[in-house]
Amino acid sequence: MRKTVTGIALATAAAMLLTGCGSDNESKDDASAAGRAGDKASSSQSPSPKAAADKGTHEVTLEVEGSGKVAVMYNAASSGFEEQPLPWTLTETVELTAAERRVGYLVTAVPGTITAADGSLQQAPCVIKVDGKKVADNSGGKNPKGCKFTIKG
Repeated sequence: MRKTVTGIALATAAAMLLTGCGSDNESKDDASAAGRAGDKASSSQSPSPKAAADKGTHEVTLEVEGSGKVAVMYNAASSGFEEQPLPWTLTETVELTAAERRVGYLVTAVPGTITAADGSLQQAPCVIKVDGKKVADNSGGKNPKGCKFTIKG
């Protein structure tokens, strides 16, 4: 008896799923298709910086100052740990998912050490800019933690 009831329930559920896949309202489908076409047309135009920020797209620039070469660990749209000639700049477009827009997306630049003017070793100065605005620095190399910023929205 239990197998019969389970089988009937499964068959009923399958039938409901299959019949629920279609649409009997073509005007909704046409409106959706028109909306998607409008989205494609508007996406070919360059959005304003405010519009880009509203959609979770941000231009991130990482900068490390100094002279010579230094190892830089970074995370923006891409990430890496490489020796770079100074001064070094990386500009990337970061597109946030809906979840990242809520909880944030961490951007970092952690440079290695350089020789300061007084001969001591200190971390190379770094700066993070988001959409052209300076959002983080390491106080000219005085903060050994490097530069980090969490983008939200």
